[in-house]
Amino acid sequence: MLAFLGRGSAFSDENNSAYFKHGNDMILVDCPMSAFRRIKKMDLEGIANIYILVTHTHGDHIGGIAMLIDYEFFVRHTPVTVIAPDRTVEDDLRFYLSRLEGCSDNWYTLTNAGEFSAPWLNAVIPTLHAEQLAGRCFGYSLTVDGTPVVYTGDTHIIEPFLPYLKPGTTLYMEISAHKSGVHLYAPDCLDLIRDLVTKGIRVYLMHLDEEDIISEMTKDTGALLAPTADNITTEDHNMNTTDPILNEIYDISDKLYNEMCSNKENDHATLFKYLTELGKTIVGADRASFWKWDKRNNTLWTQSATGVDKIVIPDNTGLVGKALKLGDVVVTNDPYNDPDFNSAVDKKTGYVTKSVLVLPVADVYGQFIGAFQLINKLNDEDGFDEVEDTHKLSLPALILGIALESETFLEDSHHDKLTKLKNRMGFYSDFSRRFNSYMSPDATKPLSMFICDIDKFKRVNDTYGHNAGDDVLAFMAKLMTEACVDKYYAYRWGGEEFIMIMPDTDLMGAVEVAENLRKTVEAADFPADGQTIHCTVSFGCAVFDKDKTIEENVSTADGHLYTAKETGRNRVIYE
Repeated sequence: MLAFLGRGSAFSDENNSAYFKHGNDMILVDCPMSAFRRIKKMDLEGIANIYILVTHTHGDHIGGIAMLIDYEFFVRHTPVTVIAPDRTVEDDLRFYLSRLEGCSDNWYTLTNAGEFSAPWLNAVIPTLHAEQLAGRCFGYSLTVDGTPVVYTGDTHIIEPFLPYLKPGTTLYMEISAHKSGVHLYAPDCLDLIRDLVTKGIRVYLMHLDEEDIISEMTKDTGALLAPTADNITTEDHNMNTTDPILNEIYDISDKLYNEMCSNKENDHATLFKYLTELGKTIVGADRASFWKWDKRNNTLWTQSATGVDKIVIPDNTGLVGKALKLGDVVVTNDPYNDPDFNSAVDKKTGYVTKSVLVLPVADVYGQFIGAFQLINKLNDEDGFDEVEDTHKLSLPALILGIALESETFLEDSHHDKLTKLKNRMGFYSDFSRRFNSYMSPDATKPLSMFICDIDKFKRVNDTYGHNAGDDVLAFMAKLMTEACVDKYYAYRWGGEEFIMIMPDTDLMGAVEVAENLRKTVEAADFPADGQTIHCTVSFGCAVFDKDKTIEENVSTADGHLYTAKETGRNRVIYE
């Protein structure tokens, strides 16, 4: 893991620069003046050598090298070696350091990567940046703490680095919020980043021109901002206390705190995303996912860090199902020979699972409600340690449990227990999240609805009893759910009334859906407390008017439903 002394672009206060340690050596990747000011505050006692890898000769990348050479030679007496990516850049650096900065040759060593050998330097990767620097811009393939690392430097193409990106690799990738032609433009990279993360590559973003904008753009890609060395301060000079993993944990925690304290409309998905990222970082796993236990439907599901769409499995299958059934941690470091491991996702994505840890998550009453799953322990061929890694995961798992309990309570309050459909509260919640954009003044896509009512439902209760009436309502809800295609949404509005919301559907499209459902209901055999009865349903359809409130739009459809009831029932009215 690299620790960044700055991750900003040319005009930021702290320009892009990172470092790592190898034994008693400190290796810098570029050294702008802002990095030199930070390094000067460190206690480098015990550091035998300082090596500076140069990506290219822009001032925001090398502006502090001469000052570092001077300072180490005259004050600290630590040898400094400057490593150019090739001989051309070496000649440029020699001119810069000797002629412009006046550094004597005996104060430092200047070499190039082709003539230098170190266990942490694997390859130099030529790339393209500004036209004026053609042939003089490079990235690096490194080994840091046993992990393969690719560092792009400044570039406007990613292709030169792709051959070096294998599962388990960490990529430090420059990215820009503004399209300039000389940097990787964030909106053009989102699908690429998701694909890399899916393939098991950890992606960190650096050389950032607008951190907040980039963070927002990439929040659903699985990438993180490069971890900074923020605990290197004037009061704390000891370099040996700088822990990049700890810094990453702080970064994730800070983002989580700021996200939850913002005035944006949040949901638990953001919380789960950051907490799974936190767990992955704490134990050094390649992937993490949080599985929610939907006891209403006897399923487990996740969307976190899997690289595929939402995965839904029966709650009695897989390692997650096993952990919840046992109520205990499950660890396997040989999953393909474990009968409970489900390899379907690996077969679909090409991912190779080597080790798995599943930690059940409980509510405050000790009832298990989900599970925390970590996949592929990095830098440890033996895989997960059940005692040590579970101990590390206890805090994020505890917070996940509390968050999920809160979400479960919210979900339950939005659902009707009898029919399992969302209720009126769920309807309004969905409008504020899913459908609000359809009601904006500049919206162009239609949003339609129908409200329906079971004809003469009171007669069902009076004739067959309330248990039979409940069966009829539940079966009607089932038919409504089956009619919900193309992201349509069904709700129990109250009593025997139901609503369906149909995004991107015009009025006649809604009428067609309602008519098909009317025919289905008319032909169906409704179970009714051990008996079979037949029912009909009346419908009122409407397309939402942006100039009216939600209640006024519902009232319009309800007026058409009233007409359907008054004119013979078992019909669809839209005018």
